[in-house]
Amino acid sequence: MTDRQLALQAWESLFRAQHELFAEMITDFDGADITQAEYDVLLTVVRSCEMTARLRDVTANMLISQPSVSRLVDRMVSRGLITKAADPEDGRGSLLTATEDGARTFRVLAASHGRSIAEKMSRLDAEEQRTLLALTEKLRGL
Repeated sequence: MTDRQLALQAWESLFRAQHELFAEMITDFDGADITQAEYDVLLTVVRSCEMTARLRDVTANMLISQPSVSRLVDRMVSRGLITKAADPEDGRGSLLTATEDGARTFRVLAASHGRSIAEKMSRLDAEEQRTLLALTEKLRGL
């Protein structure tokens, strides 16, 4: 096998594993108070300092494809999950802040979703998980 063939096989396997795991975990959001896309926004916002993040950072950190982030954010504002304000340091940008309800809703789902992730990842032992983390961070340039 050539280096190129190995690289292609490794990439395809990584991509398929991520896709299959994602498909298995979509059921975590069945009957939840927020959608997977809303969870993804709240993931960045709630974990940010003072539960506030720039819209551009939220967009950059999205774990799922969401071409209409602005519309999603506007829906979340209208549902009372986050607030949106002008960024005083960047007049073109916006700051998103999780509301108390948004943070609580996120944390409830995060607990069960975290258990689901841990269950799926338990297919790997701790050393394999550390290796996977190191390899994926290396691929991401971290």
